[in-house]
This record gives sequence, structure tokens and C-alpha cells, in this order.
Amino acid sequence: MVLRRPPAAVWPLGVFAAWLVAHEVQVIVAPHASVGPARVIHIAGLVVAAVACAIGGWREPGERAAWACIAAAIGSWTLGEIYFATVLWDAKDVPVPSWADAGYLGTYPLLFAGLILLARRRVRSSTVTLWIDGLTAALSLAALSAAVVLQAVLGSIGGRRLAVATNLAYPLGDLVLLGLLVALVAINGWRIERRTAVLAAGVLSFWAADSIFLVQQVQGTYVAGGWLDIGWWGGLLLLAIAAWMRPAAPAPAGAAQRTSAIVVPAAFATAGIGLLIYAGFEDVTPVSIVLAGAAMLAVVGRLVVTFRQNVAVMRASRREALTDALTGLGNRRQLTLDLEVELGRATVAEPVCLVLFDLDGFKHYNDTFGHPAGDALLVRLAAALRDTLADRATAYRMGGDEFCALVRVEAAAVGDLVASAARALSDHGDGFAISASFGSVLLPAEAGTASEALRIADTRMYSHKRSGRIAIERQTHDLLLTVLAEISPKVEHVGDVADLAVAVARQLGMPADAVARVGDAARLHDIGKLGIPDAILSKPGPLDDAEWEFMRRHTLIGERIIGAAPMLRPVARLVRSTHERYDGGGYPDGLAGEDIPLGARIIAVCDAFHAMTAERSYREARSADEAVAELERCAGGQFDPAVVRACALTLEMRARRLAA
Repeated sequence: MVLRRPPAAVWPLGVFAAWLVAHEVQVIVAPHASVGPARVIHIAGLVVAAVACAIGGWREPGERAAWACIAAAIGSWTLGEIYFATVLWDAKDVPVPSWADAGYLGTYPLLFAGLILLARRRVRSSTVTLWIDGLTAALSLAALSAAVVLQAVLGSIGGRRLAVATNLAYPLGDLVLLGLLVALVAINGWRIERRTAVLAAGVLSFWAADSIFLVQQVQGTYVAGGWLDIGWWGGLLLLAIAAWMRPAAPAPAGAAQRTSAIVVPAAFATAGIGLLIYAGFEDVTPVSIVLAGAAMLAVVGRLVVTFRQNVAVMRASRREALTDALTGLGNRRQLTLDLEVELGRATVAEPVCLVLFDLDGFKHYNDTFGHPAGDALLVRLAAALRDTLADRATAYRMGGDEFCALVRVEAAAVGDLVASAARALSDHGDGFAISASFGSVLLPAEAGTASEALRIADTRMYSHKRSGRIAIERQTHDLLLTVLAEISPKVEHVGDVADLAVAVARQLGMPADAVARVGDAARLHDIGKLGIPDAILSKPGPLDDAEWEFMRRHTLIGERIIGAAPMLRPVARLVRSTHERYDGGGYPDGLAGEDIPLGARIIAVCDAFHAMTAERSYREARSADEAVAELERCAGGQFDPAVVRACALTLEMRARRLAA
């Protein structure tokens, strides 16, 4: 273990501590021996303690004022000690009060100010209950100390009132300081850090010395320069040492919930109750009773504050349980409760409408701009929805990008209000467009229970969403075909390929949605040629190797163009693979056999058939029979044999129908 070298200013404190121990040992062993200049030498130690305290405190910029006050407190005590050592040490009758008392008592307000400044950083993070707990503990401690110390001396102390007040001021001042330290421990979550423990030890040393001094003064047994002095000088030394200790970190957020947070103040409160009970059987000073009573009032205050906090927590928990944390709208649980109430009140003449909304395009927005931006968008849209509905309906957030509304207007006005709400949940900008699909149900005409109403509204909402997606997909598809038609004068070719591909797909027993995708891919399979130079596309003769390399890129270009529309990405994947070969010799991925999508294998066969039966500048068109024969010859190599057979059967059936 590596030991840190102590700061230079700590060495004088160590010397002072060693001298203090040696002095007290000498007093105990030979109390009547001459100590020579000892009564003056210890003053140098007090000066060192004051200077060390000031220097140590200066290292923490936020605590300089606090430690300056504590250093000044030690200085005030030192001034009183100088007067006592030089003027009153050998006096037979020490006047009370004296200038020495002025210096000694001046220590207390300065120490009090210093401790308050040290606590200032922790005040903001402390709860009201911790402050009350600290007050309870301080009052109970003061009551016990007053009962023990004051009760022992009040019956014997006499003299002038000013002298009595001066003598009592010392232990009372120590009690105030002890109470403050207890409060400091309380606001720190009842954690006793090392520096606070050293400060408390210093104050306790003062309190013990002052209390014993008061008793000895009453009994006439006090001797100046005796072992009791270690209580005062040691207390000052401990304060100076604390100045060189690093402050502990503030109490963690959960400190107020630790077991000690209730056990410690409960113990102090119990001590106060015990003192009040004891006062019923024995004589106790009025000060003790007043302090104990004040501690009980603090306990009552603690109960009131705790009750109010618990009520507030319950209300907050109930509110949080029914409120969406992000938007502030009611959540699904709140909707369920309100829906049950509305179902109980709604009639056919005065119905209520449940509307579910789902945002379209929100996932793309989240993926593009990030989740924090998505949350901010949800907050804006929720506010717009709430403002639009106003007092005519209640808005809710179901979770994710789903919202809901309970509309309480006439049935004829529901449509306009729902349309306005859908517009409020829409937004657009550079690179994004948000809209809302919705579904509604009229209560109680269409549903008698909350679960049934939600199910119907959800079904209608997704039906609306699907219809919107189909419309967008069809518009995108038609747009691409229009572009292709403008570029290529032979656009009828893609239509013929698509018709044959759809027929072959049905012949192979593919599902209806898969058949539709095959047709779309067949219509768009040449869209990638938009990225191929016209000089290559229109070349009258065969292409060379470099031109073929360029041409083979058109399936990848087509995939990128079509895939830009999210609804057409399955179609784009088929287009990518339309020039793969069954034997693995195709492009762009070199797929083989069943690894090639079935739709792409169908399009490859149908496209080859129409290419062979079409007129070219460099060759004549083949007949249908010749084309089928070529397909069968290439089956198992370039083409899927099963698809070739299905294509031949489809063409044969077409020919029979035409002949008939």
C-alpha cells in the first residue's frame, strides 16, 4: 500500500499534539512540579492551529469563507487564552466575566458561522424531512445534555447573574454546536464522513471540558493548567486537522431512503420522550423540558410532512400510471377507464366515437434523424392533436406511433373532426413526410364493450393503412412504367413479358400476391437500362466484352431504382436476379438452382421467349415453336426445367384457345 506524504502544514500540528500529550502526562504524574514556560508555550500551538486551519481551508475555493471563520474562531480563543495566561493564571480570585471570557465566548458565533457555510453546499440536495430529523436530534441531544449538566450545577451555582450567565454560556454554546453538527449529519443522509467526525470530536471535546469545568467551578476544585486543558486545546487541534481533510462527496440520491434515515431520528425522538417521562418522577430543569417538548413538536411536524409527501407520491404515481410520460396525453390505461365510462353514458341518440391513429412514415423518420428527433416529433404532433380536438374530444397516446381519441360530438360532425385530427398528426419536410392512417367505431351502435371497440377500430385502421400503401405502391409502379415508356419505344415488350410471366406463375400454383409481384417485376425488369448509354442499347450489331460488362450492370441499377420505393423492395429483389442462370453462370450474384427466386426464373424464361420471337436489326424473329425448342434445349443450363415446361404448356393452351 502506498502512503501519501502528509502536507507540510500538518507537521506543526503534529508537534503541537505531541507537546500537548507530554504536558498532560507531566500534569498527571507530577501535578505540583513547575512547568516553567508551559503556560505560554501552548499559546504558540494555538497560533499554529489557527494558521494551519486557514491554510488548509484555502485549498478548497468553495469553502474558504467557512474555514476562515473557523480559523478566526481559533484565533478568538487564542486571544482569550493569551489574556488568561498572562493576567489571570495565578490570580486567587478569577473575575467572571473577564476579557478572557470575551475571547473564549467569541469562538462560538464564529464556529457556528463556519459550520453553516460548510453546510451550504448540501442544503439544496437535502429534503425537508432530513432537516426536521436533524432538528429533532439536535433538540433531543440538547435536552439530555441540559438535564445532565445544568441539573447538576444549577442547584449549587451562585453569584451575580452575569457570572452565572457567563458560566452557563459555555456548555450551552457547545450544545448549539453539537446540534448543528447533528443537523449536518442528518442533511447528509445520516452518513458520518471522516471530516464531520473529526469536527464533531472537536466540539465534543469542548463540550466535555466546558461541562466538567462548570462542575469543578461550582465545587471549587478547578486548577488552571491541569489535565482538563487538553479538552479545549485538543478540540482546537481537531478543528485544524479537519481543515486539511478532503470533503466527502454529497450524499447519493437514495440516502434519504436508507434504514438509518429513520432509525437514527427515531432513536433521538425516543430519548426525548424518555426524558419527558423521567421529568414526571424526578426534578429536571425547565430548559430540558422545553427542549424535549420542542423535539416532540418537530416529530409531529415530521409526521405531517411525511403524510403530505406520501399523499403527493400517491397522486403522482396515479397520474404517471395514467399518463404518457413523453407527450403528457392519457395512456392506454387511461383510455380503457374513460372508454368504460363513456360506454355507460353513450346512447344511440348521443353516441361517442372511438378513433385510432397510426403514423405513416414515422419509422423512416426515426431511422433517418434518430430517436431523439423522433421523440421531439411525437411531442409536437401530440400537442397539435390536443389543440385540434380541444374540448370536443380527448386525445391519448397508445404507445409507439399510435394515438387515439374519444370524440363527443354529433355523429354528423365526427368525420370532419377526425379528418382535422389526422391532419394535425401530419408533418413534412426535407427528406420526410408523416401522415396518419385511422379507423373509427361508433359507440354503442357498433360495439358494446371496450375490448370490442378497440378491436374494430384497430381492424379498420390497418385496413385504411393497407389501402393507402397499395395506392402509393400502384402510383410508384405506374410512374416507373411511364418513365420507361418515355425512354423505350418498345415498352409493349415488357407488357407481353409480364402477361406471359403472370400466366406461367399461375400455372406453377404460386399464391396471388406472389403472382402480382412477378407481374410487377416483369414489367419493370428493364428499368435499369435507363442507366445504360443509348450507344450500347441501340448498337446494330453484337456487343463486345466491355459493352456486355456495362450492360450486365442494368439489373443492379434497376434494383436501386425500384428499391427506392419501400413498398416495391420485394419486386426490386426479383429484378436483380432476372439474369441469373440455373447452372450458376449468370449475373450479378452467380446464383444457381433453387437459390434463384422463382419469380426471377419465370421472368428469365418469358423474357428469353419474347426476345427470340421479336424482330431484331441483326436477325429475323423466330417462330413460337422454334423459341420453345430453344428454351427446352437450354433447360437445366440457362433455364429452370420446371419453368420451361410450365411456359411451354401455357403457350400451348393459348394456341388452342386461339385456334378454337
